[in-house]
Amino acid sequence: MTTVPVRGAAGVVVPASTRRPAALRALLSWEARAEASAKVALQRWSIPALRIALGGVFVVFGALKFFPGVSPVEELVSLTWEKLTFGLVSGQAALVATALIEVAAGALLIAGGSFARIGLAVLALAFVGILSPVVLLPAEVFGAAGPTLTGQYIFKNVVLIAAALVVASRVLRGPAPR
Repeated sequence: MTTVPVRGAAGVVVPASTRRPAALRALLSWEARAEASAKVALQRWSIPALRIALGGVFVVFGALKFFPGVSPVEELVSLTWEKLTFGLVSGQAALVATALIEVAAGALLIAGGSFARIGLAVLALAFVGILSPVVLLPAEVFGAAGPTLTGQYIFKNVVLIAAALVVASRVLRGPAPR
């Protein structure tokens, strides 16, 4: 059996045993086009979807705090506010303040545009409060075997902070032109 030599991109003869059949080339070409299309769609929609999802999480978890006995972190919120405000705010007032901050941040993120920029600033304030128990209430956050359930609840916010940073990369304006 004789084979006709085929020259590759660099003029090198490619043996017949390493050439791709036409069907495989077509399949790989289709896969590359499908992947490129998926990337274009993801670049267009993933960050807006993340912004809305992040806003939704804060609206829902914030709204729970408006209703006594519903949020699993009521005591933690109250203790944190009490420490942060040197005893001036605690109890139901702390829960309502936290609920207002979280719901406002979430709603502003969902609204998008300039509202999202304001929402990110409010969210930054919320994250200070959310992470404060790590420093202010270490006994609530850490147990003998590592983070308590409360600590784990707090530490998962690292993912939400990262999501907020990704959203900020899209919605914040760049430097002013000179």
